[in-house]
Formats: sequence, structure tokens, C-alpha cells
Amino acid sequence: MGTRSASARPGVADGERPRVDERVRPRSVFCVIADDHRDRAVAEAACAGRFVHNGVSLELGLEPDWRSAGLAEDKEWAIEWAKFYWGLDLAHAFRETAERRFLSAWERLVRSWIHTVAVGSDASHAAGRRIQNWIYAWDAFASAPGFPGLTPGMTTAVVRSLAAQVHDLRGRLTPERNHRTVELYALFIAALALPELDGDRALLDFTIRGLHENLLTDMLPDGVHRERSTHYHMIALRTFLGARENARRFGLVLPAGYDERLTRACEFALHCHRPDGDIPALSDADRGSYLDLLALAGDLLVRPDFSWAATLGGRGRPPADRHASFPLGGYFVQRSGWGTGSTPLREERFLVLDCGPLGDGSHGHSDLLSVEIAADGRPLVLDPGRYTYSEADPNWRRWFKGTAAHNTVTVDGLDQTPYSPGKPRGPVARGVFVGRCQAPGLDILVGEATSPCYEVVHVRRVVFVADEYWIIEDRLHGERSHRYDLRFHLAPEFWGQTAVDVGQDSTTVRAPGLALVVVPPVRSHLEEGWVAPSYGVKVPAPVISLVAEGQAEMTFLTLLVPLALTAPVPALHAHATDAATVVEVRGTGPGGRMRDWIGWRESTGPLDLGPLRLRAVAGWVRQAESGAVVTSGVAGSPEAGRTPLGGVA
Repeated sequence: MGTRSASARPGVADGERPRVDERVRPRSVFCVIADDHRDRAVAEAACAGRFVHNGVSLELGLEPDWRSAGLAEDKEWAIEWAKFYWGLDLAHAFRETAERRFLSAWERLVRSWIHTVAVGSDASHAAGRRIQNWIYAWDAFASAPGFPGLTPGMTTAVVRSLAAQVHDLRGRLTPERNHRTVELYALFIAALALPELDGDRALLDFTIRGLHENLLTDMLPDGVHRERSTHYHMIALRTFLGARENARRFGLVLPAGYDERLTRACEFALHCHRPDGDIPALSDADRGSYLDLLALAGDLLVRPDFSWAATLGGRGRPPADRHASFPLGGYFVQRSGWGTGSTPLREERFLVLDCGPLGDGSHGHSDLLSVEIAADGRPLVLDPGRYTYSEADPNWRRWFKGTAAHNTVTVDGLDQTPYSPGKPRGPVARGVFVGRCQAPGLDILVGEATSPCYEVVHVRRVVFVADEYWIIEDRLHGERSHRYDLRFHLAPEFWGQTAVDVGQDSTTVRAPGLALVVVPPVRSHLEEGWVAPSYGVKVPAPVISLVAEGQAEMTFLTLLVPLALTAPVPALHAHATDAATVVEVRGTGPGGRMRDWIGWRESTGPLDLGPLRLRAVAGWVRQAESGAVVTSGVAGSPEAGRTPLGGVA
């Protein structure tokens, strides 16, 4: 615990310059990002005045021009740099080595900021991050063995600057969403770490109320963040979990309902992680793992299923549900298991379907009915991510947000929602979750997308069979002829290793670990695409484009099988009638010696599935080589009706 200044008094919050006892140290707070900033290379670079953000390294010195340094074409570089995350790396390097140069570099850079940048001159959310990171770094330095203390006068300079920044930030909090959460949490951390800044505890009480209000406002009742971005969901969740852990450590009581909504947000985090431990990069997101948050949540909320996922089955208890629905957020997950059988957790099958509205703010992509798919320990079909917020030519921002950059169908090359910088400026595409059917060995998701840019209705049905493979049906209904382009963005590892073969009955795509079979055969080719694993970084990746042109109505059937490159590809045959669709897949099951019949229809009725005639909404039958029925599953009716999930901006 830090030493409290005898001269500190209430009134600092009104903007006065506080008298400071040079012996003051911050009280140790829980730093939820500490493990992410222990990079010795980052610390060494900062000591040399060199900083790397968003894939770009700049030599700026230890007394940089904070007001103009950065990238002219992308303001995000300077914003990220000025948040002082690298200060945590410097502090960790000091703890490891006891070398004074790491502390000296941090002091020099902080002093430079104080002397050259006016309080309140940058964005409020950036100020919030900087307040947190100054406190985190100072705490980490002060807690390290052999800490000599800050140089004379530095404690006074830092405390006075923080007092001024806290006062300024409280007066200009962002009205809503993630930036407000960040800013409130910065004030919360400041009040906990430096009670000298909050003599009457008014700031602490204000931030606790504010964080709870933002938790209830931003995390929808089904647990998905209102911006519908997997990345920003985790950033917000990290803050709310950090508040929960700090409240526990300092004996604070959070408002009733905090844990309930926090738990729902953690449940979405649980289900949206792929089996390999990363999240899909949906709607302005980067790839990455947030299993540490699930581990923290497992302990805080006493949820052994969170712990199980966080440790990839190392401890805890497997979650009860494999197939999860988040109808308000618009995300629906299919998963083959949690590693309790013969398949390790990392190698389970996984799919997430996006069938929801554009997220609040400007993060939404034109990605209705897009999917991401993973199996055998790696992603197979990927959402490319966000890459940049810059609109500079050639405007990569537009490419990554566009419909063609997602795993869905484009109509006439148009985006589902007209592109505009920032928030949409008119009507937006609308998604409807039609329903979910389940039976033993069968899970079916159905969604519908309409757009203000064309009259076509797109209905996608995602059928997960035997926890082994997927059939994706895309029905396009238009009133005039269109160009329909079914697109799949494959993992970067498949670059240069993907082949397309257009046959008489189907189109087959082969890549290591993956086979796609599409009927009917259409004009197909490979395109150069991109995947952005993190902001500012993009790597080439193959895109499969399957085009049907000059038709008002079109149905694509895609068989997607995780499959070794040397294994034979199953054959796909469609038997469609006006009332039902029946798909025959030959070469499935153990050793590829089985034949599956899968069928579905809009309402309960007859289904002819090879050797069996059923009355159902959907069903499947597996036959052995002898013709005997090995297993089957029947779904009598959908579990959910038509749920509108979109609207007008």
C-alpha cells in the first residue's frame, strides 16, 4: 500500500494544484493488461526513442514532438503511441534487470509529455488510457525490488499532472459506449491508486455507478456488446472484469446486477473463442486470444466452465452447451465438442454465423450471413478483420468493411449496406434469424438478409452434420437478372496451396485440411485476398469466388469438409423439389465408407432420405456400405420463429 500524503485534502478534484509528499507511491491495483506488456524488445526500443505501433516503427527520441509525430495518413498510430502502453514494458524490464535506464527512459518521456502537451488537448479516451498506464507503470516500478524512488521532483510532477488530467477527464466524459467505459475505468483506477486525488471518495463512488450503468447499457441482455465487434467486446469485458477484481481486492461492493450481466458477457466470450484459443475477427476486430479473461472470470464468478475453456480442458468442467445462440447480438455458434471425447479441445469443429444488425457506432461491416469456420486446431475459412481505420488511397478501410471481403454472397458486386466513412448515413441491410433446428447429429441455422441496394432476398441455411462437416445452402430470390458471387476467404497458410477444379457436376476446391464441393458447377476462380491478424498488418490469403450470372434466382449448395489433403473428397448430390431439399453425400464417416442423406423443408412434411421416409422439418440418415442404416436424427419443428434483428440506421 502506498504512503498517503499528510498534506493531501479534498479539493484536488476541483482542479487545484495539490501539495505533494515526495514519498507518495500509488497503492497497488490489479492491472488486467500486465501480461500483455512484458516485451523486452519493446522496452529496449523505447529506451532508444523508437516506438512500434500498427506495424510501423518510428524513431522519435526520448523528448519527442508529441503534438505532431505519427503517420499523416493514419492518426491511429499517434493515438496509440500516446497512450503509453510501452511504459508497462519498461517497468517489467526494470523489474527483471534492476537497470535504472528503463526507469530513466520512462521518467524522461513522461516529463516530456507534461512539459509539452496541454491537459485536455487530446481525445478523452486516449487520456483515459494514458492515466491508467501511467499509474500501472509507476506502480510496477515502485513495487520492483531495488526501486530507488523517482528522481527529485518527479513524484510532484506526476501527481499534479494526473490530478489535472483526472479533473479534465471527468468534465468531458464521452456520452456512451466503449470510450466512456475506458474513461470511467481510468478515473476508478486513479481514485483507488491515489486516494490523494479523491479525498472525499466522491470520484470513486461516481465511477462505480458509472461503470455499472455502462455495463448494463453496452452489454446486451444476451451478453453481446452493442457494437457487435468481437474485439471491442473483449476490450470492454476486460475493463469490467478489471473493475470486478479491483473491487474484490479493495473490499468494495458493486451494485446489484453487476455480476449477472458480467456473467452473460463472459458466456459470449466463452462461446465465440475458436477451439484453437483465438477469437474470430468479426466487425472491426483483430485476431487474438482472451483466454486469460475467461480464466479470471472463472475464478471471480465461480464458473468452472470458463476455467475449462481458458485452460483448454486443463481444469474446471466442460460447458454444458456446444451450440449457442445470441439472438440480440446476432451470433450463432456450432461446435463439435469441448474436448471430452477422443478429439482434443483444440481440434474440435467450430462455426459462427453472423445474422444480426450493424453494431452501434461505426464498427459494423457489411457481413450479413457470413461465417467463420475452424477445425483440427486451425482456422479454415476466416473473416479478414479490420486492418485500418484510414480512408487514404487505396482505401483499404472500404475493402475490409465491404461485403466482398466476407464469407457470404455479393449481389452485382454491391455492398449490403452502402459504404460511408463512420456511421451509415441511410438505410442499412437487415438480418432476420429465421430459426434453429436440432436433432441428434444435426444442427441447422437459418438466416435471411435483405439490402436497400437491391431487391434480392438471401436465405442461408447452415447444416452441421454428425459433428463432422457442413452443408451451406444459399438461396437468392430476385425479380430480375443479377450477378451472384459466393465467396470464401481461406486461411493465409493456404496461399499457393489451393486448387479449384470445375467438373461436370460440381466445383471442387482443395486446400491443406479442407475440401469444398459446390453444386451446381459455376464459373469459379481464385482471387488474391487479405487477412489482417492485427491492426496495420495484412497478409495475402486466397479467396474462392463462385459466380452465377444472368439469373434472377439461384441456389448454391456447398459441402465444406475438414479433410486431409491426401484423403478422397466426398461426392455431393442434390435432390430438390418445391417442398423439400434432400442432399446426398457419399464418402463420409469413418474411413469415408458411409453415405449420408440430409433433408430439410420450411414446415413439417414428408422427407425421402434414401432408405427412410420421414415426416419432419429436417432429418438425416447415415448408411453403411451394405445399405444398413447406421444412425439417424429427426427435427420435428424449429425452436425459434422469425426474429427480426436489423432495421434502419
